[in-house]
Amino acid sequence: MKNFIKYLFLWSVMLTKQLSFAQTSINDEAIRYQEERMVFKQWDKSKFKPSSGFLGLNPYYWLTWGLMPSYKKTDLRPLGPSGPQTQRIALVATMNSTDNSYKLHSDTLRNSAVSDIGNQSGLVTAADPLWLLYYAKELEPVLEHSDASILRGLPDAVRQEVISEGLLGWYRKELDMLEERLDAARSTDMDRGSRIVAYHRMLQQYRTLEATWGIRTATAAINMQMVKQQQKVRGGLVTPANWTTQSDVEIAKQVLRDRKY
Repeated sequence: MKNFIKYLFLWSVMLTKQLSFAQTSINDEAIRYQEERMVFKQWDKSKFKPSSGFLGLNPYYWLTWGLMPSYKKTDLRPLGPSGPQTQRIALVATMNSTDNSYKLHSDTLRNSAVSDIGNQSGLVTAADPLWLLYYAKELEPVLEHSDASILRGLPDAVRQEVISEGLLGWYRKELDMLEERLDAARSTDMDRGSRIVAYHRMLQQYRTLEATWGIRTATAAINMQMVKQQQKVRGGLVTPANWTTQSDVEIAKQVLRDRKY
């Protein structure tokens, strides 16, 4: 039994040494140089192994390179100056540059389209800075008019007068037509400059209409006052002042004294 164990131990040791010999690294310069050439290093003609030897008599050289004598003259590195990997990288860079140019062109077209939409579309007129800062406030009486807002500030008697005479209906109708035109200018697709010109034109028309309304309401108040005076005169409620021809002479002299030119 002891002898068997001794033989088994010796056999294990011999097997271990055999395996260690089988794993010995091999340093073949020809293979190593070839691997370096094909990956990253310079295509060096002096590192093609085996070499030709003295007077070119090395048979291994002719067995290896004899059938392809031009191999050493052609740079076959993928990363060489004209290698396929270098060409692929250059092509990728060119394509990236082309893609960036297309992207810049498409972005420019997009920005131009967005700008045109912002300048022409009727969907964004509510956000126009000039509308928000000026025209929305000036034209608010046109967009939000009602009988109560139109008659606001007038005495009750004048209100009844303009209603009975039809002035309120006329003014409301004019504001309705102006509001309809203003809504069309805000919702229609047109150039921003043309839209602003339309705003300004309608603002001028509204101011003219408002001035006419003010004149007519003032005239209605004056007419009511005149009617009241006529009723007083007819009813004998007005006492005329004493009048003589001398009074007219004094008035004329007073006018001549007060004139400046």
